[in-house]
Amino acid sequence: MAGEGFRKRKIRTLGKVVTGKTPPTADPENFGGPYPFITIPDLDGRVFIDSTERTISEQGAEILKACKLPAGAVMMSCIATIGKCGITTRPSFTNQQINSVICEEYVDPRYLYYCFTRLEYALEAAGGGGSVYTNVSKSRFAEIEIELPSIFEQRAIACILGALDDKIELNRRMNETLEQIAQAIFKKWFIEPTKNARQKDGGQGLPEGWREDSIYLAADVIYGAPFSSAKFNTKKIGKPLIRIRNLANESPDVFTPEIHPKGYLVKPGDIVVGMDGEFRAYIWGGEKSWLNQRLCVFIPKPGFSAPYVLYSITRPLAEVEATETATTVIHLGKNDIDRFKIIIAPDKILASFNRIAEPLFKRIVLNKQKSRTLAALRDSLLPKLISGELRVPDAEKICARGASALGGMEKCS
Repeated sequence: MAGEGFRKRKIRTLGKVVTGKTPPTADPENFGGPYPFITIPDLDGRVFIDSTERTISEQGAEILKACKLPAGAVMMSCIATIGKCGITTRPSFTNQQINSVICEEYVDPRYLYYCFTRLEYALEAAGGGGSVYTNVSKSRFAEIEIELPSIFEQRAIACILGALDDKIELNRRMNETLEQIAQAIFKKWFIEPTKNARQKDGGQGLPEGWREDSIYLAADVIYGAPFSSAKFNTKKIGKPLIRIRNLANESPDVFTPEIHPKGYLVKPGDIVVGMDGEFRAYIWGGEKSWLNQRLCVFIPKPGFSAPYVLYSITRPLAEVEATETATTVIHLGKNDIDRFKIIIAPDKILASFNRIAEPLFKRIVLNKQKSRTLAALRDSLLPKLISGELRVPDAEKICARGASALGGMEKCS
């Protein structure tokens, strides 16, 4: 039941609905310009989409002028991968998998964004109810209903939820900076000295006391177990299970009561690597979760730190990926890892690096854990606020209690 002052409105009444389009790809002059070209991978959990993998040129923009979005347009993915949302920050374009709303003045874009994040089941119903390839047409999307209070209530709700998301985004940016610092130190201390030594010695030498050796000297490798998919559930029965799709967002979407004899519980701070697709090592910041097959964890041995192991395996991971062709599915096998060679510096240098880099990594993990707590608070408040079940003053009190221990948030005015 909607709260007092809330009423159901169809999306088509909230503003102009626009379906994106891709300019002809045969002409490269249509791309590489000032306009973000937003596709589903760019809708990666950020509220405001301020950077994209691809851009549109002035020439491409002229071709797509009927699909141009101003800043503040609210986007929703509606084909194949549905339910991904974001808000434009400047004039932008999307591809045809995304429907957008250019809001009327009585609709707050950030409030509408939060409403969109709750539309997954409505989208599935509009797209055919669970088909393998979901396609929510523009017309069906436009007929979906949301609860709409007054513009003042919308702004207040968006401010509360936005303050939580702003803190999460601040933590994300802080972690990016911390990782860049740690990586720069690693490069300065280990990559550049070995590169310089090899240039002086015809590509063969290393600084005195350094050597190249097996990854197993610095870390143990634990492989994921083949948990039974028949026992997977979304009802939080058992413990969460990490699959490759969960590495980037650190949010496992299935649980299992199974306790596999070869199972490993990933803990915050572990280095997790996917073994299918694009290879990348992740610093896990989610909750303790089972490690599924086609994933592995690198556990540093005494004398070696997580940042040292993480940045040491970056090069061999890239080398394995480079040996695969673009037309095949990329797999990382145990035989590949067995061949990983890394640079082993003298103990004194390793110890100095560890003293500097380990606190940075601990801060990264702590920020991720704080963000997970904030996200849980946001997700519990969101449906109650946008339905009118919980009103703004009560939500502010909950936020004040829940967020004060995490460094506080700006108060909505």
